[in-house]
Amino acid sequence: MYNSKIAGIGFYVPENVVTNDDLAEYMDTTDEWIQERTGIKERRFAKKHEESTTSMAVEASKIAIERAGIQKEDIDFIVFATLSPDYYFPGCGVLLQRELGIQKTEIGALDIRNQCSGFIYGLSVADQFIKTGMYKNILLVGAEKHSMGLDFTTEGRGVAVIFGDGAGAVVLQPTDDNDKGVLTTKLHSDGSKAEELALISPGAHGGYFHEDKEEKFGFDVTNTKLGDIFITQKMLDNKFHTPYMNGQAVFKKAVQKFPEVILEALDEVGLKSTDIDLLVPHQANLRISQFVQRMAGLNDEQVFNNIQKYGNTTAASIPIALCEAWEQGKVKEGDLIVLAAFGSGFTWGSALIRW
Repeated sequence: MYNSKIAGIGFYVPENVVTNDDLAEYMDTTDEWIQERTGIKERRFAKKHEESTTSMAVEASKIAIERAGIQKEDIDFIVFATLSPDYYFPGCGVLLQRELGIQKTEIGALDIRNQCSGFIYGLSVADQFIKTGMYKNILLVGAEKHSMGLDFTTEGRGVAVIFGDGAGAVVLQPTDDNDKGVLTTKLHSDGSKAEELALISPGAHGGYFHEDKEEKFGFDVTNTKLGDIFITQKMLDNKFHTPYMNGQAVFKKAVQKFPEVILEALDEVGLKSTDIDLLVPHQANLRISQFVQRMAGLNDEQVFNNIQKYGNTTAASIPIALCEAWEQGKVKEGDLIVLAAFGSGFTWGSALIRW
């Protein structure tokens, strides 16, 4: 069995910088209000009609492929994590294959829909393929274009101020060194509170909801045949096509599960939090990252955060942060790197990497 190593890494964020003061022009908010609650100062938004989730993924992928020292034709599998695909279907994996110009090789492409945990889940899947020798050059991407689906009004500010656009990519390859590369990954989920962080419509639920949630989301299921509803005017009027988040519920669960899943991974390989050289958490909220840092007993140099500049880029946040940390010399040969994420679903996970 091989271990899988990150042979190349890259990221892309749009040029368009959107500050908190810029958002204050559209909603009742302030720079102070946003920073106090999230730590975010600015984020990037893709150019309308010019950039998409896939096009940003292409730019990040080109960098990762070049740094891996391979040609794009050497890629033999694609794993693409996103909650904001270009199309409802097909997924972005095949679109990325096409835009990279490698469709003639007819390689497989897998789409991951685990939102904030998408990159960790994708890494775990890719790791298994590498370990078994099935593939040798897997392109793993996390990319998001949130700006096209946010509610930029005072009513929607609790969600809209958090998110940004961007993409991160890695190329995974096998290594014979069992002490290097991905040491372990841990994946978990709890769907009992799925609607506490969700975008309900458009969807194929047909007006059916778990635990009688039709009242919350505005559907009269008694007068609706299953499958009749994809998107209606009432959904648009009530803004069910924009993300809903119960911030307190998410925060409470996240600060519990982040430390748990990190310690679970460390325990499996016989390591402790004192062995961590760098923790790269999903950039959900700076306050969550700071809480996890305290719980793990880590100092500022052992945790990398860049949410201040880019906001929450969901599936893209970990590869963007990991790449930026690497470019700044904060990730070195032999370092123990911990990746951890928590998000919609709820899903969460962690990965240990010996660089």
